Amino acid sequence: MNKQSIRVENLVKSFGKGDSLVDVIDKASFSVETGELIALIAPSGAGKTTLLMMIGCVEEPTSGQIWLGDEKVYDNKWLNKDTRKIRREKIGFIFQAHYLIPFLNIIDNITLLPQTSGQSKEESEKVAMELLKYFDISEKALAMPSQLSGGQNQRVAIARALANKPKIILADEPTAALDNERSISVVKMLKKIAIEQNVAVIMVTHDEAMLPLCDRILKIENKKVVSSISKDSTFV
Repeated sequence: MNKQSIRVENLVKSFGKGDSLVDVIDKASFSVETGELIALIAPSGAGKTTLLMMIGCVEEPTSGQIWLGDEKVYDNKWLNKDTRKIRREKIGFIFQAHYLIPFLNIIDNITLLPQTSGQSKEESEKVAMELLKYFDISEKALAMPSQLSGGQNQRVAIARALANKPKIILADEPTAALDNERSISVVKMLKKIAIEQNVAVIMVTHDEAMLPLCDRILKIENKKVVSSISKDSTFV
């Protein structure tokens, strides 16, 4: 049986004060289990990235509660002030741009964060090579990012996100810069990771073609995160 990996209750995010106060997310409540790939959809500016960054302990909510795995990390305030530690230990981030460091080769890009977190060079390189083999690009380990295609660089970015063995992957428009074929490949890869690595994945997307590949869909509508909707639903 899958375990609950993310739980959000009554999460609120507001910007401004007084007459200029604007609610972006209003009392969002939902959960995501390990092994699930969830699509998060909404019109532009509706708060998708803000919600993702709150779950990722980057953006501080206004109020509410967040659990990551068995740990309650936010209850109207951060319960652990070292949010960087939470991110390092629990979360992998994937973005629209791969953000690989251009002057480091592929294996060094993947091992940088684990080594910064105290992992030995030998262990981090072993994990990195296992990930590159998993993604079928181990022959590119010593190549520079400029020598790889866009799809290959995005695979490296996913490998980097997995290097610390997180149980949660937060992906913000990971296919936006890719063509349809490569986009499908990346989303199928995320689903494979969710199942085989027992990871919970939330993916922000604007691409309707990716929705049938996801297990469930969450939608931000009128500042609320509505219940999961069917795969056959489309954007409004």
